[in-house]
Amino acid sequence: MLEELGRGAMGVVYKARQKDLDRLVAIKVILTARIASPQQVERFRAEARAAAKLQHPNCVHIYEAGEVRGSHYFAMEYIAGRSLADAMQSRQWEFEEIAELISKVARAVEHLHAQGILHRDLKPSNILLDKQEQPFVTDFGLAMMLERETDLDKRIGIAGTPNYMAPEQAGGVAAFIGPRTDVYGLGAVLFHLLTNQPPFGAGTTMDTLVQVMEGEPPRPRSLRPLIPAELETICLHCLERHPDDRYRSAAALADDLDRYLRGEAVEARPGGLFHSLKSWARRQPALVSRLAGFAACFMIAELNFHFAGEPVVQHQQILITLALWSAASVFCQWCLGKERWAESARWAWAAIDVILLTMLLRILGAVNSALVTGYAVAIAGAGLWFRERLVWLVTGTSAVGYAVIVADGYLHDLPMPSPHWHLVLIALLLVLGWVVAHQVHRIRRLSRYYKRENAKR
Repeated sequence: MLEELGRGAMGVVYKARQKDLDRLVAIKVILTARIASPQQVERFRAEARAAAKLQHPNCVHIYEAGEVRGSHYFAMEYIAGRSLADAMQSRQWEFEEIAELISKVARAVEHLHAQGILHRDLKPSNILLDKQEQPFVTDFGLAMMLERETDLDKRIGIAGTPNYMAPEQAGGVAAFIGPRTDVYGLGAVLFHLLTNQPPFGAGTTMDTLVQVMEGEPPRPRSLRPLIPAELETICLHCLERHPDDRYRSAAALADDLDRYLRGEAVEARPGGLFHSLKSWARRQPALVSRLAGFAACFMIAELNFHFAGEPVVQHQQILITLALWSAASVFCQWCLGKERWAESARWAWAAIDVILLTMLLRILGAVNSALVTGYAVAIAGAGLWFRERLVWLVTGTSAVGYAVIVADGYLHDLPMPSPHWHLVLIALLLVLGWVVAHQVHRIRRLSRYYKRENAKR
């Protein structure tokens, strides 16, 4: 044993010399050898079995596996170099270098699939580079056999690294997990190399998983305009939400990257107008849902003005309020894209929604109409930000806002229901806020648990 190369929550890797063959090797040992659970030991052995089946120049080879005095280990090929994650920190990669690197990794992943193995955790730290910067796929701790889902796989549930995880992994939809899941992982690594950031990333594990399952990655050229259009198209084709829309195999991805390197036309094609609109809507669901609601309100206001004799002044006030709300929503969405303002933008947007909803209800004199259910919608929507205090902010401002329009209704002698009705409605808003906040609290606890369990693997 020569030195420690690295360690995780469960395993430690040493550099060592195999004396009988006089060669350097890497030895991976379960870190908690004497207290490891049966599941941890089985996962460790499964990693060794998966890697031992591989014979490819860009896959790390396994030499030996065994147990010594209760310590489970396996010896593997030693790669004198560093991980791709470390290499990305030191220099900017040329586009041709990126395409060549991912093509080689994709060929190695195709070899995995030919042996009936899914990697399920492709990311820069699991790709090693030797001194000539040739890539080697490693770390098969989450590998799964294609022909069958083992009991161990079922117990693991959601597995992988959220920033590089395919939507079907994030959602735990086992029926869709297959070779194209690894194609997504390759696309995520390609995205990171092109843009210097992963496709998705948020403050918490749960926020990132929600982005992966429901959102769309930004277009690489919007983050780095010099990226060739062909590479952007290849990357986004890998990152399609539904597996059937991606490359059919890792080999097909490698073939397209090779076409790009030869200067030939790539097979992947950018989506049409409908696809672009759908992708934009998925990238900015909060803004799109609001703009759609404002458009519906505008149409209703116009119909009321032309056919129901709505007063001119009231009509103008409604249009001004909707215009202000739309502009505020666009500005808040823009702030969400700026890391330093993103958290403040969430709070501001939630408060603005309630304030402008109250203004609109006051203009309409709708204190006794079904439109007051907009407060309940605002509270439920606040839960989608996965922040308990934000839910309580919206709940409190909604209760105050409703009290304001009730007081205004009495001041202007509007037709009003009995006073106890208002108390009941405010109580219902508070109960709804408590329910939503409690659910957010439970989800965040599950998120922390998932993060801890994932670290153990």
